Amino acid sequence: MAREARRETAARTPRRPPWRWPSSWRGWPSVGKRRKSRELALQFLYELDLHDDGGGASRLGEFWTRHPADAVVRTFTEELVRGTREHQQKIDDLIRQFTEHWSLDRMAVVDRNILRQGIYELLWAPDVPPKVTINEALEVAKKFSTQESSRFINGILDRIRKEFRPAS
Repeated sequence: MAREARRETAARTPRRPPWRWPSSWRGWPSVGKRRKSRELALQFLYELDLHDDGGGASRLGEFWTRHPADAVVRTFTEELVRGTREHQQKIDDLIRQFTEHWSLDRMAVVDRNILRQGIYELLWAPDVPPKVTINEALEVAKKFSTQESSRFINGILDRIRKEFRPAS
């Protein structure tokens, strides 16, 4: 009897709290979609870093065939890739400046591209709060790289944030 009552109570308890944001926020991509976009952008940047033959546009079509995604995810992914590639020289110069005793070639390809993507978001995507950018980069690093890498990435991105967006 007590078990049945307990099940009833548990069944009536909502799993998540009700939505507290105004309805105008519902049009924004969910955190899950943005994270998925960041992960896909990392995978595409990784591919380009290893096999850059200048055919990024044709590679993108092949990439979407292998990794199907909805329009929101695709749009944000392509924005991240395009922006990161467009500013890559400046970003790489910043990585060299803020990493002491590390060359880009010595850095793991995954870590290098997580840094590139994170720096692009920090400096050229002002709609994303810097702490969110860094946290998302760390979550992606934990999934695709090592624990040590996430600490390394955190240190570099935080130093760049303090230098270029100190009030954030």
